[in-house]
Amino acid sequence: MTESESIAYDVVVIGAGPVGENVAERTRAAGLSTAIVESELVGGECSYWACMPSKALLRPVIARADARRVPGLRQSVQGPLDADAVLAHRDDYTSHWKDDGQVQWVDGIGADLYRGQGRLAGPRRVTVDGPDGERHVLTARHAVAVSTGTRAVVPDLPGIAEVKPWTSRDATSAQAVPGRLVVVGGGVVGVEMATAWQALGSQVTLLVRGKGLLPRMEPFAGELVAEALTEAGADVRTGTAVEAVTRDGTTIVVTTSAGDRIEADEILFATGRAPHTDDLGLDTIGLEPGSWLTVDDSCRVTGSEWLYAVGDVNHRALLTHQGKYQARIAGAAIAARAAGVPLLETDAWGAHAATADHVAVPQVVFTDPEASAVGLSLAEAEQTGHRVRAVDVELSSVAGAGLYADGYRGRARMIVDLDTETLRGVTFVGPGVGELIHSATIAVAGEVPVSRLWHAVPSYPTVSEVWLRLLEAYRDAPLEVRS
Repeated sequence: MTESESIAYDVVVIGAGPVGENVAERTRAAGLSTAIVESELVGGECSYWACMPSKALLRPVIARADARRVPGLRQSVQGPLDADAVLAHRDDYTSHWKDDGQVQWVDGIGADLYRGQGRLAGPRRVTVDGPDGERHVLTARHAVAVSTGTRAVVPDLPGIAEVKPWTSRDATSAQAVPGRLVVVGGGVVGVEMATAWQALGSQVTLLVRGKGLLPRMEPFAGELVAEALTEAGADVRTGTAVEAVTRDGTTIVVTTSAGDRIEADEILFATGRAPHTDDLGLDTIGLEPGSWLTVDDSCRVTGSEWLYAVGDVNHRALLTHQGKYQARIAGAAIAARAAGVPLLETDAWGAHAATADHVAVPQVVFTDPEASAVGLSLAEAEQTGHRVRAVDVELSSVAGAGLYADGYRGRARMIVDLDTETLRGVTFVGPGVGELIHSATIAVAGEVPVSRLWHAVPSYPTVSEVWLRLLEAYRDAPLEVRS
């Protein structure tokens, strides 16, 4: 491998997914020369193996479910989904796993793209081993930003190597519908992929070690999603661990902690993520290879003046939209420090502080029903010592919900801080609630007092009237204080 002469940039970004792209866009907008390094496809995990393909698979599932709840339409949508058409639509949304359009975008912002494995090689120095056999050496005058994301973790079980299990990448890019699919894990990836493939024609068995689905949300979210999956034909088993897997010809045999033997054509492990830092050269700057990178609120790595870690790799909030938010904050901080700004705005909600990571992280789970939440759950609020009250409302009490779907089932909860009379968290579960969560995010991030929320009048008849029902329930509830 030949090594090129060192090329200097103001900023070097390792990882060209949505997070790295946003860092590069912000630094280029500030007039800083920027190189961006990518070992796979420009656009990253989200574009090709996560957010975009998974939602392309799920959208027809949710649209059909909604249509089946509407009088005058349900009879027209009783047949199966056209799986080939759904997979083709998914392929279109991944650009058939080609990144030409994303490369054009990088060119358009004036950043330089280097393809290959990027590694730190000491302070402010990055090497890129390219596919052409040449090693490029890049130096950063101001900052190196690591945006390499995470990889799926597959447990070390007896027989796992021979089985060749699916990870999230396989689940979102598969070219055929398996007849029988075992999904291991009750988090977001597990429940979304169980929802998608069950609707596309697989017989899904969902195995969850814990006592419920979506353990990071309010318990009722996982309960409603589990009920719907069961009604759709999936076999949901909680309190069940996988002890071994074997392959018998084309059949996978799963042995569970309950002593059950389950046969499947494919098995998906959706059981966790690890940082993509094992081959990043962290040892050259005194950090542990394979570790998460701890950062301050400007996303600068603890103890460093020049290294930033943005997105999933810093383990603050493993969500694409939150990583892009961090990228905007980090890009602004890098630009300010490069310009010699003496004092950055790093106080809570400042221009250089990713404060929302701590108190206002929104998420939507695209199952049927959808589950969405922002901020703290009741348990989290109580564990952190806040004096709070949980206010619950059935979404079916709202006229807009009945118009949205016959037999609408759903629930809303807001967590009110009794000392500040602001919201600590909000959760919605029900058809279409993904479009409600941004209003809750504004209320939580903006620390909008309950007294002011009374003046935010929801349009009639929309599902958003749930806000009025929540406020009424809070006003009328007995003064029971949780502490």
